Amino acid sequence: MGGIKTSIARKVAMALSGLFLVLFLAQHFTINFTSVVSPDTFNEISQFMGTNFLVQAVLQPILIFGVIFHFVMGFVLEIKNNSARSVSYAKYNGGANSPWVSRNMLLTGIVVLAFLGLHFYDFWVHEMQVKYIQGDMSGLNEAGEFRYYEETVAKFAGQPVRVAIYVFSFVLLMLHLLHGFASSFQTMGVNNKYSKGIKVFTKAFAIVIPMGFVFIAIFHYLNNL
Repeated sequence: MGGIKTSIARKVAMALSGLFLVLFLAQHFTINFTSVVSPDTFNEISQFMGTNFLVQAVLQPILIFGVIFHFVMGFVLEIKNNSARSVSYAKYNGGANSPWVSRNMLLTGIVVLAFLGLHFYDFWVHEMQVKYIQGDMSGLNEAGEFRYYEETVAKFAGQPVRVAIYVFSFVLLMLHLLHGFASSFQTMGVNNKYSKGIKVFTKAFAIVIPMGFVFIAIFHYLNNL
């Protein structure tokens, strides 16, 4: 990251990494939503993703790097922006000129990052232990059935605090995306006849996908009371 010297280059790198993570978010939601409509499909997709060499050895490390890169660049941009402000700028009333979300992207990002830590602990760390420490690549439970659906449900069933954390985190992710997703296209210089449509799409995505994750968590909680 030391080679990203200019402000424009840093912003473009931030935008590209953000767009990459948005693609992952859409894919992750699509898979998780199948746990609501078809447990068998969810199990089959999870088994494929969990045992496919390309996913595990190539895409997964790229994803982890993308997450780290995006949030590190966020901190770098915030530090650079703060250091570039003049003394008179300290008197600037940001709230009167820009929405709360745009002025608190770092804050929402930090909370989302903390949530990702919990999410990785819940699922990714567990998978690594089962596959590479216990050496079980079968994806089966003691009854000889795929374990992914029941393990996912177990994270929410009878876990109101965990569900509340998920809801809170995805609401902040929604706020983060409402500003960040559209801004990524602006940073990339997209300013043409499709700009209005892109803006509508990014706003819809920023609301629908995070709220979809909220629905999944609440569904599994309520469905197992």
